[in-house]
Amino acid sequence: MGILHIFDMDGTLLTGSTASLQIARHTGTEAQLRALEARFAAEEIDTKTFSTALYAIWRDGLTPATVASAYAGSPWLSGIGEVCADIRARGEHSLVITMSPDFFARHLLELGFDEVVASRFPPLPLAGPPEPGDILTPADKVAVADRVRAGHGLGVDRCIAYGDSMSDAPLFRHLPHTVAVNADHHLADIAALDYRGDDLAGAYALGRTLLTRDHQAQ
Repeated sequence: MGILHIFDMDGTLLTGSTASLQIARHTGTEAQLRALEARFAAEEIDTKTFSTALYAIWRDGLTPATVASAYAGSPWLSGIGEVCADIRARGEHSLVITMSPDFFARHLLELGFDEVVASRFPPLPLAGPPEPGDILTPADKVAVADRVRAGHGLGVDRCIAYGDSMSDAPLFRHLPHTVAVNADHHLADIAALDYRGDDLAGAYALGRTLLTRDHQAQ
């Protein structure tokens, strides 16, 4: 039977940072971005308002080359390509779900992920703000995961989710097999397993033990 491995990006694959912060550092807009993130952390705005505000910050001069440079210089976990290759060699499937902009997240396809689902923005350079319905929320992670796993004919017990923050909590509560990756206690407390380190291969190996437990229990 197949397995679907579901990865968060910001704070998980992209360790200690976010796509928006990496782009802000490359465009000289870090102060504006951090002010926006503070409002989001204080729950003054939601993901849709946050993403609309990104257009106001980046509407002048954000190019594919700038985004590619920000992506290349970001602090990624090691071992991502190797994990994707192992998943594919086993005939399994990999999926990234992130609320961050698609123009950044889709670069992960170059590492071997089978599918990347992210908040959809207009093509670069940004001609306007994103449509509110195109911006993902934490609840959307469950809907996306269910759509993809159903497309592969898999039950929830054939999925493993990897994440780091409370935006992953709805998905972690929905699936039995979950691995917190460098997460705070809020998510770690509801995860099946907790990984600390800088190598995705370590989190992935830990996640596979959940499948072994299932097999032994049968």
